[in-house]
Amino acid sequence: MTPLDWAAVALFFLCWLGYEPVLRVLSRSVGTLNQDMQLIRHVWMSAMTRREIRLVDSQLMGHSINTASFFASTNLLLIAAVAGILFGGEAALRGFAAVGAEAVPLPLLEAKLALILVCLVRGLLDFIWSIRQLNYTLAVIGSVPELDEGLDRGALGRAAGDLINPALASFSQGVRAYYFALAAAAWLMGPLWLGAGVVAAFALLIWRQEGSPAARAIRKVRAVLESDSGKGPPAP
Repeated sequence: MTPLDWAAVALFFLCWLGYEPVLRVLSRSVGTLNQDMQLIRHVWMSAMTRREIRLVDSQLMGHSINTASFFASTNLLLIAAVAGILFGGEAALRGFAAVGAEAVPLPLLEAKLALILVCLVRGLLDFIWSIRQLNYTLAVIGSVPELDEGLDRGALGRAAGDLINPALASFSQGVRAYYFALAAAAWLMGPLWLGAGVVAAFALLIWRQEGSPAARAIRKVRAVLESDSGKGPPAP
């Protein structure tokens, strides 16, 4: 690997591992979409405990589980494709290199494919953990007693919110792995492409958290929920 390759890989891991700390800093100052959604989900779970019929809640949870399962299945196919080339022997590597990748020694090509594979495997593990936690949340929704039974529904809603938020945070991390896998794939065209790809992925993710229309809309919803005229969020 050339010094430029090492520099690009270092930048990749700096952005990949530094994304969450940067997001935590932003959440303390200006807020982020993920932070706003955490409060909204707490309000959702609190409202769920006070509903007589929870069909809508179970349907929404089923949709979330199906979405995570779809991403996990797609991720598994991509892992199989990349692993098939990486572990398919020298002939597979040379055949792949002949269809457009930058002309590099085979060990360096293996390193580039391995970086893509690491991103995809991390994403798959996040999706699997997200699905498990969503199933736990579904069980919690099913366990909520009827309204005529005495129960601290505020505490139960907060506990359910504390369960669903990590579940969907894991889903978000799995989706984020796709962004960084695409940036890693840019390394096949050279280290400069890797550097540009990871900067673009990082900037796009931050923009979607802070300045996208979806982030602004969610921020407005949070403001309504926190206002005196709204229902107000449950205490964390």
